[in-house]
Amino acid sequence: FFVYTVCFALEFTWQQALSMVFICGLINIFITVTKIRKIIIKAIPTSLQNAIGGGIGVFIAYLGFLNAGLITFDSGVPAMANINTPSLWVFLIGLFLAVVLTLKKVKGGILIAIVVTTIVGIPFGVTTTTDTVSFTDALAALPSTFGVIFTSAGLPSLFTDLSRLPLVLITIFAFSMSDTFDTIGTFIGTGKRAGIFSEEDEKMLETGSGFSSKMDRALFADATATSIGAIFGTSNTTTFVESASGIGAGGRTGLTSVVTAICFVLSAFLATFVSAIPFAATAPALIIVGCMMISSFAEIKWSDLEEAVPAFFAGMFMALCYSISYGIASAFIFYCVVKIVKREAKSIHPIIAGVAVLFILNFVLLAII
Repeated sequence: FFVYTVCFALEFTWQQALSMVFICGLINIFITVTKIRKIIIKAIPTSLQNAIGGGIGVFIAYLGFLNAGLITFDSGVPAMANINTPSLWVFLIGLFLAVVLTLKKVKGGILIAIVVTTIVGIPFGVTTTTDTVSFTDALAALPSTFGVIFTSAGLPSLFTDLSRLPLVLITIFAFSMSDTFDTIGTFIGTGKRAGIFSEEDEKMLETGSGFSSKMDRALFADATATSIGAIFGTSNTTTFVESASGIGAGGRTGLTSVVTAICFVLSAFLATFVSAIPFAATAPALIIVGCMMISSFAEIKWSDLEEAVPAFFAGMFMALCYSISYGIASAFIFYCVVKIVKREAKSIHPIIAGVAVLFILNFVLLAII
C-alpha cells in the first residue's frame, strides 16, 4: 500500500507518504490514550476473536508458502511450482526438519531448523552473500531519511495543494484503519495463542486506569512506534504476525521480547550474515507457526453458520487479499449481515456496527481514489 498505492498510483513522494504515516501514528496514540482501541477489542465477540486468530494462522502459513516459492502465479492462477530448483529442495528439507523437531517438542526447534537449513543451503547455492545488506551502508543512508518529515518536502508539503487535501485525508484514514486493525488482529491472535492476555488482564483492561493491563501497554508501545518509525524513515512499524514464531518456540513473557530486541541489535552489526539467511530457511518456520495458530478455528462451531460464515471470510480474506485488516473487515461486515438476516440486529455491539460501517466507507473511498 505504501509503495504501490500511495507513492506510485496516487503520486505522493516518499517524504509525503512518511509524513502521513507519522500523522497516522499520532492518531493511533490518541485513540489508545482515550481507550478507543481497547473499547473496540472488548466489543469483539469470542467467535470473531477465534476467527481472527485462525485467520492469522492461514495468513502466516500462506506467507510461508509464497516466500518459499512453492506457490506460483505463472499461469495467472495459484499453482504448485515444479520442485526442480535448489531453493525448493532446501525449503522441503527445512520443512521436514521443522515438523520433526516440533513433533519431538525440541526446545528452540524452529530456530534450529532455520540455522540448519541455512547451512544446508550453502552447497546448493541458496545461501549466498550476493544480495546482503551492509550495516555501514545503511547507517550512511540514515541522514537522508531521519527527520525528513519535518522538512519542506514532508509535512508542510501535504497542505500546500488544497486540491489534493481530500486525497491526503482519505489516505491518512486508510493508513489508520489498516494499522489499527492489523495490530488489533495480531494482538488478539497471538495473545490468545500465548495465553498472555488472561481473563484477569482482560478485566484490568476494562476497569483499570492508565496503562495497568498488558494490552494497554502493548497498544501504546505500538502506537508510539509508528510515529517514531516515520521520523527515522520507515513505513508503519506495526506488530508483525511473525511474532507468533516466538510464541511457537515457547515464549510467554516479556523476556521473549527483550531477547528478540537484543537479537535485533546484534543483527544490525551482523547484517551481512543475517540477511544471507534465505527465504527457504525461514518459510518452514512460518508454516509451522501458522499451523499452530489455525487451532483457534477449533473453537468455532462450524455447524452453526452464524459463527462459520464470519470465520471463513476472515481466513480467506487475510490469506488471499494478503491483509489482516481486510480479513477483520470481512469478518465484521458478514457478522453484521448474519445478525441482520437472523433478525438479531439489536444484539450487534454498536462498536462492531460502527467499525463495519467505517470499513465499508474505507473500501468506497479507496475505490473512488
